[in-house]
Amino acid sequence: MGIYSSLKRRVIGDPRASGELTGQVLPPWLGLPTFASDTLSSAAYATEETMVVLALAGAGALTVAGPLAAAVAVLMIIVIFGYRQTVRAYPDGGGAYVVATHNLGRRPGLVAAAALLVDYTLTVAVSVSAGTAAIVSAFPELSPARLLVALTFLGVITVTNLRGVREASIIVAVPVYAFVSIMGAMILRGVVQCSTSGCPSVPFDQPEVPAAVTGLTVWLVLRAFATSATSLTGVEAVSNGVQAFRAPASRNAGITLGLIGLLAVPMVLGIAYLATSIEGVVAFAGLERTVTSQIAGAVFGPSSVGFFGVQVATAAILFLAANTAYADFPRLASRLADDRFLPRQLSARGDRLVFSNGIIALSLAAALLIAFAGARVTVLVALYIVGVFTAFSLSQLGMVRHWLREREPGWRASATLNMVGALATGAVLLVVVVTKFTVGAWIVLVLGPGVVLAMIGVRRHYDAYEAAVVGMGLHPQPQRPVRVIVLEDRVDAATAASVAYAYGIGAAHITGVLVPSGRKRENVRERWRQLAPGLEVNEYVPGLRRTPAMTQRDIALERAGQHPEAFTMAVVPETRSNTWIDVARRHRVAQRAKAALVANGRLVVTNVVSPIGGPGPYQVTEPVQHHVVVLVNRVHRATLRAIAYAESLQANSVQALSVNVGSRRSREILGDWKKAGLKVPLDLVDSPYRSLIDTVQDYVGEFSPDGQHTVVTVVMSEFVLPRWWQRSLHNQTVLQIKSALLFNRGVVTTSVPTLLSSLDPDALPSAEADGPLTVDHQQQPA
Repeated sequence: MGIYSSLKRRVIGDPRASGELTGQVLPPWLGLPTFASDTLSSAAYATEETMVVLALAGAGALTVAGPLAAAVAVLMIIVIFGYRQTVRAYPDGGGAYVVATHNLGRRPGLVAAAALLVDYTLTVAVSVSAGTAAIVSAFPELSPARLLVALTFLGVITVTNLRGVREASIIVAVPVYAFVSIMGAMILRGVVQCSTSGCPSVPFDQPEVPAAVTGLTVWLVLRAFATSATSLTGVEAVSNGVQAFRAPASRNAGITLGLIGLLAVPMVLGIAYLATSIEGVVAFAGLERTVTSQIAGAVFGPSSVGFFGVQVATAAILFLAANTAYADFPRLASRLADDRFLPRQLSARGDRLVFSNGIIALSLAAALLIAFAGARVTVLVALYIVGVFTAFSLSQLGMVRHWLREREPGWRASATLNMVGALATGAVLLVVVVTKFTVGAWIVLVLGPGVVLAMIGVRRHYDAYEAAVVGMGLHPQPQRPVRVIVLEDRVDAATAASVAYAYGIGAAHITGVLVPSGRKRENVRERWRQLAPGLEVNEYVPGLRRTPAMTQRDIALERAGQHPEAFTMAVVPETRSNTWIDVARRHRVAQRAKAALVANGRLVVTNVVSPIGGPGPYQVTEPVQHHVVVLVNRVHRATLRAIAYAESLQANSVQALSVNVGSRRSREILGDWKKAGLKVPLDLVDSPYRSLIDTVQDYVGEFSPDGQHTVVTVVMSEFVLPRWWQRSLHNQTVLQIKSALLFNRGVVTTSVPTLLSSLDPDALPSAEADGPLTVDHQQQPA
């Protein structure tokens, strides 16, 4: 196990088998903290942010926060009941994306998906920033390190979620239930005090609210209401993650939604009541002490356990409120990737059965937002909730269409409820957009359509790629002679191993292409002649502004053009060094050279690695046994070309290997293999831990390659795409496997590329007009 793998195991734990996925589902008591932490935590800052807006009209306007909280509570009840309808109608989850797509069309579905992706990213950024504010409020000396504190906690949350859904839920459960308990105690005690002996006052030296800069206008009240609506964020999370619940999943998801309402509504109302009733509670832009800390100081006392308990619990749940986004963003991204609207890497489950790539992508995006805003909530909250209320409105409207179409028992009442929800959330969305447009909402309104266009572009690329691959047909290719070009800038043990390999495969022609540099130029030709007398060798000097690798590539391509009837194989010898620094340095140079050779699609590129063999002289010793393994993840033209090349190597055996990470994909491979009439035997090997690399290494290891008696060639087909951004949309499986096998003794890796010179998405139907398309992509650990 390498250093990276060992560190990864220590941080996120040992891999989990795919069969353990059913053990990762959640009962309602764990589902509540997982999916409700965002909604519950918003009570800790929603009232404060509302008061910050009202403070623009002076201290007297702060009392309006109470009625606004009541309006938000009513809206929350409507939305929760609406989403309970959704989880019953769509027990497989998918939330607003699936509901809008099925009932309103592809374009509204993508709008809902983009809105949620943006909103989840903002959820993480706002939650972490709000948690940082709570810590800075309790420990003002940390204020200069605000950004560092925020990014540190973001890293902790990321690692926690990478460890697995159930582990993250258990970790989150303790602080969430602690927060609910201590906030409930604070609200209850504060209400009792106000009802009996009179409301307490804030025990701190409070600054005066700045003088009013505007009147208490309808516009300001609407703006404050739009801010207070942040309390509803996270309500939609349960509908997106229904499949995370224990069976019956839809029933348990509905129970969880009900519990969210029972806890969040009293909390929103209670904090707003105390904030407007306790004497001395203030809030305005730039104030370090939060409203909850002021209330806690008044109710429990400024130095009491209760006061610090509220601060710690608030900070904890604000940080962990991001967990709601981590529970949903990767799932939504995976569904979109399955439908080819996001890079397919996002559809793969990692070692711990979570969508690791989605978790990492969310963390990186949130980190950028936190850094942009300096970890300050007020800056970020202006961008907030546009996305979530867009999703609310589309989801509720989609459910109305669903009931009108299906007309199931009780459909009239259900349609009425969802229509009320659609009208209410649509009205709030309009208010949010209008009141927050100039203070940041415009950014989301620009970003959302940008994300939709990007998703459509991704889908069109995948459709064009699929059309190009399928259009090639399944026609077996004949064997061809293999002409070998050994590319070197020195003569060493790896050169000797490369020449021996070329002899061993029965190459029709072997040529040495030497492009030495510096002092190596003096004796490299003579050393080659000593190593392989009788073999053709050509020495070249790089031209102006031409590197040795560029010169080697140009020569190899020229030779390939002269012999189109043959496979022209460029061999890149590589020496396994004793120090990791030297390995990294040399491997980086060799990797660039190999990438340049593969990029044209006309050369077969082979990597032969040898241990350091001393100063020489070296001997060319052919292996006794040579076995070839062709990796197959799909049967297409590139696969058939790789098979034809493998059969041309005059090996003792040729075997095809497909790693089974999805039953649907494996059935397709077997069917296409038979249809193509391929005579090479195909092995389907299960990979319970979804690790292509480990499975391939284990399979190759069964041949006991040692580099002397036995050599195994691992042949990998790959399509070469014309643009860099297109390549980034595909799993880099070949590169990962080659890197893993690179220094395995006796293992030779070969890339057989096929160039897709052009992909024309404009020749295809528009992506947004198609229905959902779910495909079983090959998965790899992240």
